[in-house]
Amino acid sequence: MTNDVVANAEREASLKTLGHVSYLLHAIVAVSAVVPGIQASIVLLLIAFVIDLVKRGDALGSWQESHFRWRIRSVIFAGLAYLLTIPLWLLFVLPGWIAWMLISIWFLYRIVRGWSALNSNQALPA
Repeated sequence: MTNDVVANAEREASLKTLGHVSYLLHAIVAVSAVVPGIQASIVLLLIAFVIDLVKRGDALGSWQESHFRWRIRSVIFAGLAYLLTIPLWLLFVLPGWIAWMLISIWFLYRIVRGWSALNSNQALPA
C-alpha cells in the first residue's frame, strides 16, 4: 500500500512540474502577443500543446486532469478565434489588430487563471 501512495505522489509531482512547464510556454507566447516588439515563436505553443495531448492520459482521475483539458481547450479556442478573425485583417489593419489583441488578452487570462489554480493544487471547472 505504501508503494502505491509513493507512486501516486511522484506521479502528481511529475504532472505538476509538467503543468508548470506547459503554462510557462503558453505564457511566453501569450505575453509576446500583447507586448509590442516581443515575438515568441508559435513553436513554443505547439510544443506545449503536443506535450499536453501526449501526457493528458497520465492525469486521468486526478485533479490535474482539468488542467490538461483547460490548456488544450485554450489553445484550440484561441487558434480558431485567430483563424476566424483573419478576414478582419483584409478589411483594414485596425479591426484585425483589435480582434487579435482581445483574443490574446483572453488567452493570457486563461493561462494566469489556470497557473494560479495549479499553484494552489486546485482543479479547474469543466
